[in-house]
Amino acid sequence: MTLKTVTAGLVLFLAVGCTGQTPPRSQSGKSALAGPSACPQPQGGADRRPETPTTIDVIEQAYLCILADYYSGATLDARSLLSAGFVAFTQELNRSGRDLAEATMPALTGDRKADWAAFEAVYRRNTDRLPDDLEEKLAAVTLKGIVAGLGDNHARWMYGAQRPPDSYDGDQYGLGLKANVGPQVTDNPGTALPPLFVVTVLGGPAKAAGLRPGDIVESINGSAPFSNGQVTPAAVTALYPRYPEAGPVRLELLRQDTGRRWTVTLKPGLYQPDPATMEAVSSRLLRESIAYVRLSGFASDAAERVFRAISRLGTGQTLTGVVLDLRGNGGGGPEEVNRLLGGFAHGKVTAYQCTVDGTCETMRTDDSVALLNLPLVVLTDRGCASACEHFSSAVKDLGVGRLVGTRTAGVVSGPARPYVLSNNTVLAFPSRHHLAPDREVIDRVGVAPDLYVPLTPKDAAAGRDPVLARALTLLRK
Repeated sequence: MTLKTVTAGLVLFLAVGCTGQTPPRSQSGKSALAGPSACPQPQGGADRRPETPTTIDVIEQAYLCILADYYSGATLDARSLLSAGFVAFTQELNRSGRDLAEATMPALTGDRKADWAAFEAVYRRNTDRLPDDLEEKLAAVTLKGIVAGLGDNHARWMYGAQRPPDSYDGDQYGLGLKANVGPQVTDNPGTALPPLFVVTVLGGPAKAAGLRPGDIVESINGSAPFSNGQVTPAAVTALYPRYPEAGPVRLELLRQDTGRRWTVTLKPGLYQPDPATMEAVSSRLLRESIAYVRLSGFASDAAERVFRAISRLGTGQTLTGVVLDLRGNGGGGPEEVNRLLGGFAHGKVTAYQCTVDGTCETMRTDDSVALLNLPLVVLTDRGCASACEHFSSAVKDLGVGRLVGTRTAGVVSGPARPYVLSNNTVLAFPSRHHLAPDREVIDRVGVAPDLYVPLTPKDAAAGRDPVLARALTLLRK
C-alpha cells in the first residue's frame, strides 16, 4: 500500500500474467474507449506480454481509467490531471533542450471529453516535430505527471525493469542503510522530524564505508534533509535509490559521540544484506514471559508466522503479554491485517473501504483465528505505513492494545488495484478510500501513539531501545 507494498503486489500480479488489448481507434484517430472497460485488470494463466512504447493513446487510456475507476473519479476535476501532465511534458521539453513555442497549455473548460481533445491536439502538434526516442520519453513523463496529479500515495504507474538483470533471490539494491525517515516521506512530508540519522546498516555500500547506527546525515548531495524544520523530500529520497537509478550519493555525516564530521560518496548497487536485518518475522522471549515479535510487513502468511512465533515462545512457560514491533513495517495485504487482529479480538470492524459517495465495504476481524487472550503492546514509528496503519488504528480504536513510539506515516489512501494498459504496463490506484474503525481518516494524518517515545541518534548509536523499554513497563507482572 505504500510504494514498496504496491510494487510487491504488482510483481505478484505480473508473475501470473497480464494481457492488454490495443484500444479501438476511430477514423479520426481518437480512442473509442469509454467507461470502466478502459483498463482491464490483470488476468492469470498466461505469461506477461512485453512492454511496448508509451504513446498518447496509452495516456488517454490511463486518463479514462482513472476517471472511471479511481475512488473519487466520479467527482474528480479532470483538469488537475491534464494540467499536471502538461507541466511534466513542458519540463521534459526544457530538460531535453527542445522547448517549442507552441507547447502552451490549452484552455480547459471542465468538460472531460472536450478538455482531452484540446490536450491531445496540442500534444500531437508538438510531438510530431520531435524524434521518436524523445517522443516516447515525453509520453512516459506525461503519464507519470497525470498519475502524480492525483496526489494519492497509493497511485503508481509501473513500467520498465524493476530489478537488475544479474540479481539473485535475497539481493537488495541501494545504499545499504535505513534512516529514521523512510522513502514514504515523499507521500506525507509532515510526519518527518529532524534530525535525519542512520538507524540500521544493512550492508553493501554503507557498510563498506563504515557507517554506523546513530550517524547523523547533515547533507545529501549538497542539500540539507531539513530546512526550517520541514523535510526536503527530494534529498531524503536520494537515500533510497531504486534500480535503475545508479548516480552516486554524497553524504555529509556527523558522529555525535566523537564529534567527527566527514563526507562519503556511496554508489547504489546490489548487495547481500545482513540476514538479521531482513527477517520478515523475528522473535524472542523477554523477561521470561513476554513474547516479542518483530514484523517487517503484512505479506502473505505474515499473521500465521506471528502466531507460530508466539506459540513457540510460549512452550514450557505461561506468557503474560505480547510486544508486536511494527516499526519500519511498510504494509501489505489487508487480509493479513484482519487475520492477525483476529488473534486479539473477535467480531470487530477493523476498517472501512469507501467510495466518494459514501458507499463502504466493512472489513472485519478473522474470527476463525483462536484468541490469544494476552495483553498487547504495539511499537510504531514513521516507517509504519499503509496496512501497518490499518492494524495500528484498529488496535487503538478497538482498545485491544496500546501503541508506543511515534506517529505512523499517514500513507494509507486505500488498497491499490492494478489495471493493464494497452502497452502492457500497469497502472495502480485505490478504487476505495480507507477509513479507520471509528470512521476517521488517517491518510496523511497517521495514527498517534498512546505513549510518545521517540528514538534519538544517541539511542541508535548506543544500541538502546527506549521504545521497547517503555512498552515493557506496560506489561509488568
